[in-house]
Amino acid sequence: MRLRFLGTGTSFGIPVIGCDCPTCTSADPRDRRTRHGALLEDDGRRLLIDAPPELRIQLLREGIGHIDAVWFTHCHADHVHGIDDLRAFSARAAAPIPAFAGPECARTLRYRFAYIFDDAAAPPGTTRPELRLEAYHDGVPIDVAGFRLIPIAVSHGNGTVFGFRAGGLGYITDAKDVPEAARARLRGVRVLVLNALWRGKPHPTHLTVEEAVEIARDIGADATYLTHLSHRVRHAELLESLPPGIEPAYDGLVVEI
Repeated sequence: MRLRFLGTGTSFGIPVIGCDCPTCTSADPRDRRTRHGALLEDDGRRLLIDAPPELRIQLLREGIGHIDAVWFTHCHADHVHGIDDLRAFSARAAAPIPAFAGPECARTLRYRFAYIFDDAAAPPGTTRPELRLEAYHDGVPIDVAGFRLIPIAVSHGNGTVFGFRAGGLGYITDAKDVPEAARARLRGVRVLVLNALWRGKPHPTHLTVEEAVEIARDIGADATYLTHLSHRVRHAELLESLPPGIEPAYDGLVVEI
């Protein structure tokens, strides 16, 4: 099984519009971060994790010509507003793409993108994504594109985000905390992915680097990759400062599991 990081930045992306900070003006390509997305691959099967605004650019960059399903972690704009790019896949396959979201996000998707899910809202003769949307539930295993996933609920401010466990991989993004019930489901993974916004001052909806490191140590994966990073941290400096077994991800990174 292989994890491909499509986008590892926050909702602003990096470079941030109008910013001339050291990260936004860095010549290191690892400091150029598009909005969050990833791809889980195994034996030709591909599960897309989220549909960020740069989805088309990410997929072209990685040479991805098909996906088998999409998993939405939650419905914030930086995770779903590339949803229209999915029409390239459903149009080519002439069949709906299986899509999975938590119950609240599934309702939001149907409302926010009515032209996709409501036949009466789509003008005749237009092309739209064809998605077969199904809700998943915390802790209930579900088969998605041949992958066995266990949804894992974590807090994100006043909302809930769903990560997952797939065999030896644990994947959490946009968490403010990873409660003990979630940590218990993640123990024993070989590779862990955690969000880590910046260093120092706590954020109301995201883990800091320090908080993510503490959680990673408690879960004890062989390797932990930090994602959803802001322009307040530079890749090279963060890599040098992190303890062994923990490192920042970057757009295009591929990890074998």
